[in-house]
Amino acid sequence: MATSVWKGYLTFGLLSIPIRLFSAARSERISLNQLHSVCHSRIKMPLFCPTCDRKVERSEIVKGYEYDDDQYVLFKEEELDEIEPDSGRTMEIQEFVKLEEVDPLYFESSYYVTPEDEGRKAYHLLLKALEQSGYCAIAKITMHQREHVVIIRPRNNGLTLHTMYYQSEIRDLAEYGRTDNIELKDAEKKLAVQLIENLAAEFEPQKYRDEYQEGLRALIAAKQEGKQVAGVSHPQRAPVVDLLAALTKSLEQRPVAPAKKAPVRAISIDKNAKRSAKKVAS
Repeated sequence: MATSVWKGYLTFGLLSIPIRLFSAARSERISLNQLHSVCHSRIKMPLFCPTCDRKVERSEIVKGYEYDDDQYVLFKEEELDEIEPDSGRTMEIQEFVKLEEVDPLYFESSYYVTPEDEGRKAYHLLLKALEQSGYCAIAKITMHQREHVVIIRPRNNGLTLHTMYYQSEIRDLAEYGRTDNIELKDAEKKLAVQLIENLAAEFEPQKYRDEYQEGLRALIAAKQEGKQVAGVSHPQRAPVVDLLAALTKSLEQRPVAPAKKAPVRAISIDKNAKRSAKKVAS
């Protein structure tokens, strides 16, 4: 059974849902260690060989893959350069897809893409074409001794690149998505949707902050001054048994979302109709 990385409660209004978090994907790559070329011992930082008991120069370092305890296959930089595919130097767009068709689960790391001076016009042409078409590009790139599939999309007048996990790296979890013996009442679903609508807002990332890091900085400052910081109180939570009652109470404690005003429509009145109306009035 997969090991959870976090367990706790997911709260939804006054609903408290006990959950566990599992890693959805993991990277598969071969790691090369830095070794002392003289004795093939792994280098410690700073560059130090424990076997030779001395610091080493970068010129003495080779790369090696550990296939058994302290047993390495050694590589020269030239050998690694020889097996580098074209994507190590050229990022070729292979196809275009709709961004909404790509499951965010596949996203790994994000990068900004900026053009050199001589490529600005072509860069902006691709940018505008992607914006107008609604498509994003799929390409391959080799970096950090690994070939990545990447997705390139327009964002804020520029292109953003996301490295992606391969299908083989996406992990399955047997209990994920199971709905056996779960029956929901229409009233429960209706109230849940109402609660979502009441909590709906524009996405503003600047509103969110890392409260744990803020607390840690405060703790460091306090300890430096010989003071203590009051701990954070945590409410006691438990799984909700009566969903309908919890949803109703949650809605009662939330302010009702302001109703959107209907747009005012301009009404054109025919000139002949205006004259007729004047005659009737007289």
